[in-house]
Amino acid sequence: MTAGVVVGIVALPLSIAFAIASGVTPDRGLYTAIFRGFVISALGGSRVQIGGPTAALVVTVYGIVQQHGVNGLPVATLMAGMILIALGLTGLGSAIKFIPHPVVTGFTSGIALIIFSGEIKDLLGLDMGEVPAAFLDKWESYAASLGTTDPRAVGVTALALGIILVWPRISRRFPGPLVALIVTSVLVAAAGLQVETIGSHFGSIATSLPAPRLPTIDPGMIRALLGPAFTIALLAAIVSLLSAVVADGMSGGHHRSNMELVAQGVANIVSPIFGGIPVTGAIARTATNVKNGARTPIAGIVHALTLLLITLFFGRLVAFIPMPALAAVVAVVAYHMSEWRTFKSEFTAPRGDALVMVVTFGLTVLIDLTVAIQVGIVLSAFLFMRRMAEVANVQVITREMKDQGEVYDPNAASRSDIPDGVVVFEINGPLFFGAAKEFREHVESVLGRPKVLILRLRNVPVIDSTGLQTLRQVVKRERSQGTLVLLADVHAQPMFALARHDALEEIGEEFLFPNLDDALNRARAHLGLTPVPTPGWAQATVARQVEND
Repeated sequence: MTAGVVVGIVALPLSIAFAIASGVTPDRGLYTAIFRGFVISALGGSRVQIGGPTAALVVTVYGIVQQHGVNGLPVATLMAGMILIALGLTGLGSAIKFIPHPVVTGFTSGIALIIFSGEIKDLLGLDMGEVPAAFLDKWESYAASLGTTDPRAVGVTALALGIILVWPRISRRFPGPLVALIVTSVLVAAAGLQVETIGSHFGSIATSLPAPRLPTIDPGMIRALLGPAFTIALLAAIVSLLSAVVADGMSGGHHRSNMELVAQGVANIVSPIFGGIPVTGAIARTATNVKNGARTPIAGIVHALTLLLITLFFGRLVAFIPMPALAAVVAVVAYHMSEWRTFKSEFTAPRGDALVMVVTFGLTVLIDLTVAIQVGIVLSAFLFMRRMAEVANVQVITREMKDQGEVYDPNAASRSDIPDGVVVFEINGPLFFGAAKEFREHVESVLGRPKVLILRLRNVPVIDSTGLQTLRQVVKRERSQGTLVLLADVHAQPMFALARHDALEEIGEEFLFPNLDDALNRARAHLGLTPVPTPGWAQATVARQVEND
């Protein structure tokens, strides 16, 4: 109960600040925190998750409002909610964890910088028109208007920042941002300072809840908002699941990721119906909830009720909050969101990871968040494939190369009795499209024409269609030159792939062997040295793989 009241007080200034930073009226932030906070706590997969408007969505929401107007935002939010529900119901909640850390760090830091940039006008009290949306244009306008800086606004900003930074040393039970807003509001009103406030900028604040209303939707708007809706859904999923993980670490619980996504989806469908904006799980508010003793969803429901009571009985007082003080609150949130220490430490990681982070960061700031995430994930995928290709290697072993500085391995091919005219290729790592070319080039580079070629696949856990095609080409080419090609130590997945793509029939089951010794016996038989062994294991291996699948 107490935790819910405390979190409700903490959520008050943040909900207002994020709504204004997103380009909508402050009351929409309160509606979002009230209705969506209740839904997420009641339905979510985490027992202590707190939902509401967050900094992670500010940039995307602001862009939608600027490009499609306030009427486009409810449509995008509804679509994002449906996407989130689909992700949860199809079990893709756990797939979010595969988004690489450099990508998350890059776009998170980029979002923080954009949010901070959007607050400069209010922090300095600049006398200028509409702030441009583009990052570079924004700072160019600030530079041109720097001479209009208002000392009174700067003073209010400095006071608010000082209170936010110092207050935690005095008390952690009452949130510093709320104290800063109360003190600066009283000071501005009492002294009659001519500083812009929420009331002077937005007019009076409604003290009643809006009636539910479905937004007007047309097909053209759906097509235009599909990209932003996916961005909202992806960010909401990432931030909410990260918040749930943080809550698990603090409370010792265990969240259900797919159920959490369904709850986030329902919340984002409810949000526009009641005049709200997109919502995610809020890491800072969730952490505050746990620190104050919350262990059940009741605390989240109480947090929503607390905000409801504050809105109904004290909503008019919100109009007295100075815009510079509110901008100071957002600036501090952006600073903590940037995680600049994590950003800095990423440069000590492998060069490829640092490059992915920098590219994602740059595209987030200069181009678009959607583009940044897409490019970041694609770059990470290419980086992963490159590393996997580097891990994969092909080793050729002949009679002359036995035991030349090899680390002891009782199953090593070089410890077997390899007859003259027989070449053994040891393939290590996944045989996928990134490594297929190297495999083919190694086979083709063998000097002379061996009578028997053995491809040992004991260290090949998986094979893809490109690897299969390359393998078929190698077998066909060598056989056309009169070489007997044998496969040994084939794992279950590659064996199943061979059978499913008809490559097993093409290569011939009689040329596949469960181990190298049997393959060498077959090679000796071909050379007229020993009897032919009888394989009979390939179909059983395929059957086991089918059963497991």
